[in-house]
Amino acid sequence: MNCDVTRLREAIQQGDCQVVDVREYVEYAGGHVPGARNIPLGELSQRATELDEKRPIYVICQSGRRSAEAAKRLREMGFADVISITGGTQAWREQGWPLEREARAPWSLERQVRLVAGALVLVGSLASVWVSPHFVWLAAFVGAGLVFAAVTNWCGMALLLARLPWNRRPMGRNASAGSPTLACGASAAACGAPTSATSTC
Repeated sequence: MNCDVTRLREAIQQGDCQVVDVREYVEYAGGHVPGARNIPLGELSQRATELDEKRPIYVICQSGRRSAEAAKRLREMGFADVISITGGTQAWREQGWPLEREARAPWSLERQVRLVAGALVLVGSLASVWVSPHFVWLAAFVGAGLVFAAVTNWCGMALLLARLPWNRRPMGRNASAGSPTLACGASAAACGAPTSATSTC
């Protein structure tokens, strides 16, 4: 079952759901639906016991692809009332609704990819001039990777970066702990969002 972000917002306001964000922590920390619990897709099988089988579960990611996969897995585990959010966090943001952000969130994955890819292209280009012409293939390889990522909407570099230590949830912090701030810069009440940052709504 799928629904859009408008229905999700209504469910949050009514307080009758659990919201699970299945993106990697670095993505979640950079901006997530208020009250959402972070359980990355890769950890879903191990952490499904954190969820209440008796309450609706709204699964969200960035655009809807990973949430659809997560919803399928949860249903296979026996969760009956699971809804995937069409359009994901991106659609929520486009509506102008507030997002919570971790106080010490890492750089976004997109920014990290730009930094690493740019550095590799720069190193390959300079090394091809000063060391060996063969280093030009490093720049060409990175360029081809970026083209592939754009065409397929799948970025291996981003997946690798997401697993590095600074992009993982700090030790001792649970899925919804921390001191989140509202990305819209206003109070939760003013934005029409719940004031709680707990894992359920």
